[in-house]
Order: sequence, then C-alpha cells, then structure tokens
Amino acid sequence: MHEAIPQRGGMSRRAVLAAGLTAGAVAALGAAVPAAASGTTTDNWFAAPVKSVRPRFRWWWPDGLVDPDEIAREIDQIADAGFGGVEIAAVHHSIKDKSVLDTAHHGWGSRPWRDGVEAALRRAVRRGLTVDITLGPSWPVAVPGLTPDDEAAAQELAHGRAAVTGGSTYQGPVPPPVHAPAAGVTRQRLLAVQAARVQPAYSTRKETGLDLASVQDLTATVTDSTLTWTAPAGGDWVIVSYWARGSGQQPESGPHSAPAAYAVDHFSPAGTDAVTSYWQDHILTPSLRSLLRAAGGSFFEDSVELETDGLTWTPLLPETFEKHTGRPLLPYLPALVLDNGNQVFAFEAQLTRQIRHDFWETVSGLFNRNHLTALRDWAHTLGMTLRSQPYGLQTDAIASAAILDVPEGESLGFKNLDDYRCLAGGRDMAGRTVLSCEAGAYNGSAYSTTWDRFLRTMGGAYAAGVNQTVVHGFSYATAPGVVWPGFAAFSPYNGTAGYGESWGPRQPTWRHAEDISGYLGRVHQVLQSGTARADVAVFRQTGYTATGIGASWFTATGVPLGWSHQFLSGPLLDLPSATVSGGRLAPDGPAYKALFVEGDFFYGSTPTLAVEDARKILALAEAGLPVVLFGAFDQALTPGVPDQGETDRLRDLVARLLALPHVVRVTDKAAIGDALAGLGVRADVRYATSSTLLNAHRVTADADFYYLCNGKHAETVKPPVAAIDHDVTLRRTRGGRTVPYLLDPWTGEATRLARYTEDGDDFTLRVTLQPGQTMIVALGRPGLFGDRYGSSPHAETTDADAVLFTERGLTVRARTAGTWTTRLSQGRTVTTRTPAVPAPITPDRWELEVDDWYPGPDATRTGHVRRSLTLDTLRPWSQIPELADSAGVGRYRTTVTLPADWTSSHGAVLELGQVSDTFRVSVNGRRLPAADRLHPVVDLGSCLRRGDNTIEVEVATPLVNRLRVEQPAVFGGVARQDHGLVGPVRLVPYAQVAVG
Repeated sequence: MHEAIPQRGGMSRRAVLAAGLTAGAVAALGAAVPAAASGTTTDNWFAAPVKSVRPRFRWWWPDGLVDPDEIAREIDQIADAGFGGVEIAAVHHSIKDKSVLDTAHHGWGSRPWRDGVEAALRRAVRRGLTVDITLGPSWPVAVPGLTPDDEAAAQELAHGRAAVTGGSTYQGPVPPPVHAPAAGVTRQRLLAVQAARVQPAYSTRKETGLDLASVQDLTATVTDSTLTWTAPAGGDWVIVSYWARGSGQQPESGPHSAPAAYAVDHFSPAGTDAVTSYWQDHILTPSLRSLLRAAGGSFFEDSVELETDGLTWTPLLPETFEKHTGRPLLPYLPALVLDNGNQVFAFEAQLTRQIRHDFWETVSGLFNRNHLTALRDWAHTLGMTLRSQPYGLQTDAIASAAILDVPEGESLGFKNLDDYRCLAGGRDMAGRTVLSCEAGAYNGSAYSTTWDRFLRTMGGAYAAGVNQTVVHGFSYATAPGVVWPGFAAFSPYNGTAGYGESWGPRQPTWRHAEDISGYLGRVHQVLQSGTARADVAVFRQTGYTATGIGASWFTATGVPLGWSHQFLSGPLLDLPSATVSGGRLAPDGPAYKALFVEGDFFYGSTPTLAVEDARKILALAEAGLPVVLFGAFDQALTPGVPDQGETDRLRDLVARLLALPHVVRVTDKAAIGDALAGLGVRADVRYATSSTLLNAHRVTADADFYYLCNGKHAETVKPPVAAIDHDVTLRRTRGGRTVPYLLDPWTGEATRLARYTEDGDDFTLRVTLQPGQTMIVALGRPGLFGDRYGSSPHAETTDADAVLFTERGLTVRARTAGTWTTRLSQGRTVTTRTPAVPAPITPDRWELEVDDWYPGPDATRTGHVRRSLTLDTLRPWSQIPELADSAGVGRYRTTVTLPADWTSSHGAVLELGQVSDTFRVSVNGRRLPAADRLHPVVDLGSCLRRGDNTIEVEVATPLVNRLRVEQPAVFGGVARQDHGLVGPVRLVPYAQVAVG
C-alpha cells in the first residue's frame, strides 16, 4: 500500500505436489486446479472465468493472533463469493495499543501465524484458491531479529556541514550529521570528508551551489575524529562529512514480532539473503513447503518506501558506481546527499542532472539485480512467483516490471493511467501476462466505499494494462478490544475513518459480491488472454513510475482519439523480444507500430539518449521500425556525465538515425499526429472526434478483443466524464470471415452485433456508454461463441431504436409503433413495421422491506431489525425518517399492469435511475442476471406478461450511516450518505419484429 507517505531518498498451479499434504487436501486437488486464461474460446470461457483470473483480496491479519478455524471459514467466504485468491498481510494500523497483540507469542512468523498460514493453504487447496504471502511483516520488507547496525539492514548516508571563509582555518571535530541517528542505531562510519568552494551562480532556492573542480578530499587528514584544514583564499567554502549508518527503519505500524524486525538493505545480496534465510530457517516447515506448491501463488512486496532523513545507501555503491560509469562516486557526493528528501548542494545545472542520473541508474541496477531478481529466483525454487510494486524510489520501475513474474501498481498511489502504462511496457516486452493492481484504497472512506466507485476507478486502469485486481481488502474477523463490525486494518486510522474497505460478510453488499467478482473475473479473462497490443512505444530515458508524468501529445491528445501507448526504458531494448518484423517492434508481443522518443521529463525535458540506447534504436530503425523524435535531438546530450568524445558519438548516431526515410524529428507537439500519419502509422482504435473513451486490445488465435471504457486519465480530472455516443472503428488483425460480438461482463453473454459497417480490416460500430461504463467487443469468426447466424446479413443503418440478432434472426426494436427502414450489408434496404407499444410506466407506489443492521452481542455478530414501509415517492434512506441512519438490505416491490394486447413481440427495459450501492432485480419471482452497476437499465425481455407483474429491486448499502451513530468518535465526521433506490424508475416497453 502506498499511503501518502513521503518518498525519501529519492501461477498457474504446480503440477507435482510435494509430500506432506493431508489426505483430504490431496483428494480435493483434482477439482481445485485453476486453469490459466487461454487464447481458445469455449462455451464457458467467458461466462464462467477460471479461478486463476478472478479478483483477489488483500487479507489483513492482526499478525499471528488468528484462529485456524476462522481462517478456513474466511477462505470459504471468499471462495463462495466468487473470488480467486488472497494475499496474507500483517496490517493493524487501527490497533494503537500493540501490546494486546502479544507479539512474543503471536507475532508475524510465530507458530500461531504459521498455523494460520497452513490453515489458509489447506482450505485454499480444497476450494481452488491461491494464497499469496507478503515477504515480511507489513512494509517495507523486514526481518525479525535484524538490528539497524547489521550489514543486511537498510542503510543511509547522512551528511554534516561546516562553513569556512576563504583563507581561514577550521579546527575541530569532523562536522557531525545534521540529523541524529534513528533509535537503535549505535554505529556510524565516516565515509569521507570533503571541502568545496561555494559557487553562488549554481545555487537554487533550496540548494547551495558548489564548484565541482574545487572539491577536495580531506578524509586522510582526519585524526581521532578531528580535522584541521585551511581554506584557500577567496570566496566561501563548505566542509561536508558523510556518515554511513543504518536507517533504523521498522515495518509500518509495528512492532509485528519479537524480536522486532528492521527493514533490509534492498540493494545488496546481504539484505536479500537475510530475507530468504529467515524464511528457510524459521518459517518454511516441510508441511508449509508442500502446501505452497499446492496452493501458493506469489510472494508479495509492497511499494519501496524506504524512509530516511539522509540518502538511501548501500556499501556497494562506490564500487558499483565506478564500475558502471568509469568514474569515482565520492567527488560527486555533494550533488547527491539529501536532507529530509531535499537536495542540499548542486553543481552546474546540466552536470548536476547528469550526476544524479548516473547515481540513480546505479541504484536501480543494484535493486533490480540484487533484490528483485534474487527474490524472484528464490521464489521459483519453492514453486512460487514474485509479485511486487517496484516503485517508491528513483529506480527504473519499467525495467523492474520486466523482471517480475507479476508487476503491480495501485489505485491509491498512482496519479494517472500512464503510471500503469509504464509497468505494462515492461510486462509485455518480457512476454509476461499479468499486471496486477492494489485496487480500491480510498483515504477516509472505510465503510462508505461503494462498488460503484471501485468500478469507476478500475475501468480506466484496465484500459491502461491492468488485468488483475487485489482488492483492498478483507479484514480478519476480530482482534482484542475491537468493536462491531469487527477488526479492520485501517479503521480507525488516526482516530477517524481510514483507508480502503473491509469487505466481507460484515458488509450488506456482500450479498451481491458474486455479481461483482463475476464481472471482474470476465474482464480479467479477456485481458489475460493472448497478447496485449499497443500502437506506440514511448521511450523513457528514466524509467520511474508513480510520478503522474505522461507522454507528449499521446496522453492528452492521442488517447482521446483512440491511440494506445506504453513506456519502454533502455534495459527493455536488450530483451529477446526487441526485434523488428514487418515494421513492428516485438512483433510476437505488443507489436508496436512506432517508437516515440522525447526529452527526459525527469531532467528538465532535456533531449537525451545514452549512446548504447541510441545505437539500439538506430538498429531497430534500420530494421524498418518507424521512429519519431520530438525535440532538439540534433543537439542530443547523454543522460549521464559523458566520457571524452561521448557526446560526439551520440550525435553521430542520431544523425544517422535522422537520415533514415522512416525516421522524423518534430519540434511542435501538435505535429506529432501528422508525423505518425506521414509514416503510415494508424491506431487500431479510432474515433472521429476527441472522446473520453479508453481502450485496450488483446489478440488471440481466435479473435481480436477490445476492451472499451468511458473513463478518465486520472481520478482528479475535472470536469467529470460525461456520457458518450459516437462511432468507433476497430481493426482486426486476423484473416478470414470476421464478425463482431458484444461480450457482457455482467451476465457472461456473448451476442453477435447486428449493426456495423465493414471496410477491409476495419469495423465501425456505435458505442454508447455512461461515465465509467465498459464494453467488450470481440472480432472473430462466425459461430465463435456458439451463435447460429453464420453468414446472415447484418444491418449497416436503421432508423429504429435498435437492431439485434434474436432467435428470430435479425430483429428491429422500437419504443413506438411505426415503419422502420434498415439497410442490410448485402446492399438491400428493407422496411419493418412494429405494433403499438404501451407508454412508459412510472410506478407510483412501492412496498419497502428493510433488513436494518445493528451491532450484535459481540464485535463479529450483527443484529437485525425488520422495517416495512410504503413509499409514494422514492427517496434515499437518509431522507426517510425511519431509515435516516440505517444500513442494510432493502427490498422494493411494486406492481405494474400491462394491457391485454401485450404479446411475445413486446418487452420492456427497467430504468432504475440512481440506486446505491449494489442491486438485483426480480420479475414475477424470477431473478434476473446481474445488471450493469454503472448503467442500471435492465432488459426484462420475456419475463413480463399481460396483466399484473411484480417487480422487486433488492438494494444493499454500505455500513457508514449506521456507524455514524454507533461510533460517532470515528465516523461522526462523515456526512450522511444517500443510499437506496432513488430513481426515477421507469418501465419502458418496446416491440421487436424480425426484419423481413
């Protein structure tokens, strides 16, 4: 979880089970194996997504204070609700008195914790779920018993300073660090002492300018921790000392263990060895090893939130920096040290940028090599994978995503969709499948989060490459001292409603959770199938993410026109997939049609390229890849400090690049689109005018799948997204006869689209979506989803309300009587007459039965009060005196009467208007399939009959209105919320007749 904390310092199932499983678990295994998402469609491929692609929960435990029977019960609850797995995480920010958790006996990694993990895995085997486990207690990764002074512990480089006037002498102790060491840190080592002349011309608002040429190493003159040094005459000087020491950081909201845990060095083998050795020696019993191979999924690491008052450090840095750059690190240290996250000194601006680039590139290599790669390889020895959020520091998260089995982003910390596109580029270039998301954490929204809000958040993330969600989250039932409705990881949080949500049976909406999990699972099924496609690769000289920084033209202009893009960094150009065929980069993967290179946003938008990257891009262009350079690349600079002649070599490579016929350089952002068109590059999805429609494209052997969402680039974008209704052109990549299908992720139905136009490989259809609403279109062969329409003609235009395929064939639908004209794909125009249709009906009376939820006899049990009301006008519960502070489940019933001439040609849609939160609809005692939460309009079809019809709408609410009065100290500051069926509700009849 990435909780607005200052960023400082910058499987599928294993085939063979090991021995040790219980007989019952082994017996159940045959039915529990989760199948991977496949490129081959079957009758139930979409309707019943396999468990391996279904959404998962972050499962919060109060360390090891858990009961195995309750653990098994909660696995059943999650499985019964249609979710596919869990991630066990020790998180208890809500518990201020940590002594009640008894870490000496029930801490993370203790025997009771291990028993709980084994209970979860055993039950998961029986239910076909997978269990992920965090690598340490809370975050960042830490090891019990490690001390801040240990070699394997997280390190920092602190600095001290003293001012010296030119010509004067400094005599005294080496300047001590400006910040005292953290608690538990007992040793600090003097790394170096330097002096440098102050250069005011290089100073900034926060940084003191220094002259690099004046830097002197005074370390050898230190005697018994004292220093005597006379500054050269002229100007002001500064003495800077550098102290290497442990950072003393502990995992969030600890203690979690006894002995206490401390964060490990994330850049050295020693730090990783401390993690893996602790697991090998203290956690991985034979039975647990066997169970991990049966139901284990991934080890998980949260975002890299290493906190220090100084500079994140590892003893390996000086040697590694010199090996990486060919230059010593120490003379550059003044431009690198930090004070509470702020730079302290600076040299000349361009040089300073280059020094910092080289430093963080070195750090990035250490992190990716010694931490992520090593942990991934260790996880594989246990039959597990590694899932991680590889950001938080100034490291190349794009390259990290290519290393990880499952890279993960987060809806709380990511500022916009381009943050996901960074990770998606690494995933797809490495040939991996899943990009996960820590989904649905909202500050101050505990017990008031709606699934509506969750779906709006995730809609755009899916378009940007996410295809798995770890929902934030599911709290273990109870802990000492908690009150109804039970233990919650983040609520209360600092005395108020906290982060995320505690989903589960404690929530009234859990009654409908299977509808949500089914929807998410079907979206995942599609988006994990085949390979992802993106139109353009945007090259990043610096591969940070979680920054909110997008791409010139594409983010603001290209995406609203249908373009899709992902980000690549230099290391990805070394992957085996980085080849060109038919003008496409990574032709068997994302198949980018062009590479876009612009200035480095993280370093003043300077047009930079490393010589090796320029050489690789030149080779790709020579192989036929179109390239667009935006900016003054004829005057390109190296991102790091250049060697002798390196800038000239770079510019020679760029000149050769620009001389190629399919490489263009533009200096006006508005010209980028024309440059792509001039190179013959077109988007796979196109809209005639700018739109809020977002898209993702997947290609399988059977079909092109297009996920469409009316969303927004970032949660904070204003004004809000409006409804859209316009044509969209989709391109097919497979040959042969192709027809479009509409895949409904709420019901699982795949229906042949009846109205579209076809022009070569382009299919143009109408897309009408409400804010946040999604749509999935498949372009595949006739009969792919079992339809029987074969080569039947489709409609290209009609003046009826709609045209669709039904059991009667091509059919027009209208809400009024009339004669309708339809032009068919064969070129023939036909007319169809529909009979009289009753006028829309607005029910004027509702019977409402409410199951009102209250605190029960203990923290985990809920009391229920039944209330019955008659409503002449629909209003939110907050405006109904009897329900103003209520939360629970309401059942609204009304009767509508249809005329005697109602026939099988008639039907109706039920427009629910505003309804919150989850709902289900029944007609005449028949429950209908799940309906679109973001567009609550339900086709009642053949369920209606002449005469009286009973319509029931069951609505479930969040708990917040009840908690406002039951726990006013925590939730009293939350505004009373409007839930329930608010409407306006209308029954809108239609008639539909087969086209003659």
